[in-house]
Amino acid sequence: MTPRKTASAPKPAASARAAEGAAPATEPALATLRDRIDRELIALLQANARASTANLARQLGVARTTVVARLARLEAEGLIAGYTVRLGGEAVERGVQAFVGITVQPRAGREVVKRLSRFPELRQLASVSGAFDYMATLRADSTARLDALLDEIGDIDGVIKTHTSVLLALRVDRNA
Repeated sequence: MTPRKTASAPKPAASARAAEGAAPATEPALATLRDRIDRELIALLQANARASTANLARQLGVARTTVVARLARLEAEGLIAGYTVRLGGEAVERGVQAFVGITVQPRAGREVVKRLSRFPELRQLASVSGAFDYMATLRADSTARLDALLDEIGDIDGVIKTHTSVLLALRVDRNA
């Protein structure tokens, strides 16, 4: 899905494949940012994923066709996996976000991950080294919903304990 819309820019083939659920043309591990233009293009898209290819080209000082070709390559190589919307202001402040360290019983990880992935409030789940087996990022509508969610996570078979830190303020956010 590509939110950039221009009347003259065709949708890159890689985007069409991604929309149909097909795999990228190459493995993401092989993908690299080739030069300054790639790096600046990625930075511009992170700031505004809806920017038109013509506007991106003007900001980069290159032809629009160059931007279209680079976007197609970056998408095909898996460096650009998709485009998103970042909520701002009051929309972000309405909910509550928390980081939850989760310790599980040996050999219970696969089932715990499967159960956790069913929670719509789960934003990220990573296996980590250290005091916990997994670190989850949750976003709930309210502290009451977060409390209920933490109870539900604690009730999952195989979960030994959780440790929760509620996000108070986001100081730096480089995620799109």
